[in-house]
Amino acid sequence: MAITIKPEARKAISLGSLCAVSYLAVYIARNILSAVSPQMVEQDIFTNEEFGAFSSLFFITYAIGQLINGLVGDKIKSKHMISFGLLLSGITGLLFSVVTDHLMLSYITYAVMGFFLSMIYAPMTKVVSENTTLIYAERCSLGYTFSALLGSPFAGLLALFLPWKGGLLFSGALLAVLGLICMVAFRAFEHKGYIKYHQYDCSLGEGSSYRVLFKHQIVRFTVISFITGIIRTAVVFWFPIYLAQYLGYSASTASLIFTVATLAISASSFLAVLLHTLLKRNLILTEFIGFTGSSFCFFLLLCVHIPLLNVLLLSLAILFSNISAAAMWSIYCPSLRETGVVSGATGFLDFISYMAAALATSIFPHAVDAIGWGGVILVWFSLVAIGALVTLPIKKRKEQVTC
Repeated sequence: MAITIKPEARKAISLGSLCAVSYLAVYIARNILSAVSPQMVEQDIFTNEEFGAFSSLFFITYAIGQLINGLVGDKIKSKHMISFGLLLSGITGLLFSVVTDHLMLSYITYAVMGFFLSMIYAPMTKVVSENTTLIYAERCSLGYTFSALLGSPFAGLLALFLPWKGGLLFSGALLAVLGLICMVAFRAFEHKGYIKYHQYDCSLGEGSSYRVLFKHQIVRFTVISFITGIIRTAVVFWFPIYLAQYLGYSASTASLIFTVATLAISASSFLAVLLHTLLKRNLILTEFIGFTGSSFCFFLLLCVHIPLLNVLLLSLAILFSNISAAAMWSIYCPSLRETGVVSGATGFLDFISYMAAALATSIFPHAVDAIGWGGVILVWFSLVAIGALVTLPIKKRKEQVTC
């Protein structure tokens, strides 16, 4: 008996699959330097402080790019933003892998790659939300959010089986190839009628205006983006070095643990949607539970020094925080279709997220020297505890961010 797939579902599967594969490549490229960092430190390629500078530069250019490209993405077709973002970031990624003997050139190349990578996410969310129904938009968004989380374990596998330069070359080549594939695929989607541009649901009479975002709790979600940006990006970036320096694992073992841990953490995107469904689509309560679980695990991390238990608690703390992050990216952002500024709003929240990550990664190396890893863990705990307070469901109220 043949299985019949509805046209809307077929469109969502096609568009969502292309976005998921492309975004997986983006996050492999974003995490590969972190994954190979123990190898590069052992071989005296870069120091911890230089890695801190790399991550800060990348997050700054990525954040600024998210803000700029998010706004531009509301005006320019998503196929151009996504395809050229992948292609250009792939080219600069390949260049970075061969200029590591020149520190300043390495800084510039890696920073430029961050800007090109920022051309992808906000336009991707816009094209999905405007061309699928809300439920399919959430599922597509869930797909590439999950792909983003898979980027870390994939990068860890590359670091486990390839020398550091091989991992960097592979990730750059993958981006460039997918950029070319997207150019062809988006043209085919347009021909089939899967994609139309600059659509939004104006049935509520809100129009395409950034002011309307205040009705959709943009201030609260700005705080959520700031906090989860530090945990999901900066903390994960320093995870391999934490394993090597604080817990005493070798570079190869740290890469293996990082791969397994981040693979488990990738389940947070599905857990966010499941929790949101069980809570009858109460988004704020979903955010609160994520932050509360993360706070509890970070608190226990202060007391537990057995390496394996320590790794487990840190992984769970990141997972719970990522539930809050995934709920924002997979549920809140696609729900903004009716505003007509999905790309701009998503880009703004990503800007906040990565500026926070840039600030954190620049401070972490100095903080470890000043207050030790225990003090840094206390800071992580304080951040997610603030997140729990911000999302505290004090009273029942009509949520404009869920459907």
